[in-house]
Amino acid sequence: MTADAAALPAEQSTAAGARLLRGVAYASPLGFRPLLLDLYRPARDSEQPAPLIVFLHGGGWRTGRRDQFCSAFAGWQVGPFDRLVRAGFAVASLDYRLSGEAVFPAQLHDGKAALRWLRAHADALGLDAGRVVLWGESAGGHLAALLALTDGRPEWEGDVGEPGPGVRVTGVVDWFGPADLRTMQSQSRPDAVCSADAVDSRESLLIGAPVPAAPERAAAASPVSHVSAAAPPFLLAHGTADRFVPTGQSEQLAAALRAHGCRVSLHLVEGADHFWAGLPDPETVFDEALEFAVQVCDPCGLPAPA
Repeated sequence: MTADAAALPAEQSTAAGARLLRGVAYASPLGFRPLLLDLYRPARDSEQPAPLIVFLHGGGWRTGRRDQFCSAFAGWQVGPFDRLVRAGFAVASLDYRLSGEAVFPAQLHDGKAALRWLRAHADALGLDAGRVVLWGESAGGHLAALLALTDGRPEWEGDVGEPGPGVRVTGVVDWFGPADLRTMQSQSRPDAVCSADAVDSRESLLIGAPVPAAPERAAAASPVSHVSAAAPPFLLAHGTADRFVPTGQSEQLAAALRAHGCRVSLHLVEGADHFWAGLPDPETVFDEALEFAVQVCDPCGLPAPA
């Protein structure tokens, strides 16, 4: 498959002027719906390929859509995807199979397939597959961390989509993502919205069994289990009032990364609940993440924004 006009949907323009390929099929798992991504690119081509942000939506692995970027930013006149493009990035926002369709590791395999597709078609689309930042929120943050931490491990690639090499992950933005399914219950706040160990919890539905009854599955689905010295730089941001994913999850992942000598920044955002609810100015956490993405991609220079 090549990224030519016959293989791609018609290009559109966003209200802010970015070029948008909406609904690109990156894989078609047997027996499931086609998996799609939206690709946002600068308004004009540059001689220098654009570094890439791969965004993974939240929703507890049960809901969510690739065109949604954190409800805290829903009122922005220029939305988050367009802001990232204006900063010089291309952005690929992914669908992946939800837990009602398939259990883990299907979601990880889907993400791997998307990264391989993006690598295979990077030249044709003007993307720099050597400068890629994974950015996810909640369940998407969990998947972004897993994708980065299992990089180069063929046992986690799966058989979804095209074969071939993946991209080079140069950084991870993980907003309030679960890091260890086995400790979520013990770390939960007294006012937690749900019990992670319940039979019908989001976490149990992800792995296809109650978390306490399936410790090996829960461990395999937990980013902390895959931390090594090879991990790229991480930015972890988490609200201290999060009632869905305990703040201890990001603290635990940060500690594991530091123990392996990895570069990690942990920002605990005072008073913020899940999806930055209650945060007076969510622009601050967005700008922090964008600055991180620029820094980890900057050694090669960013193309001039369109």
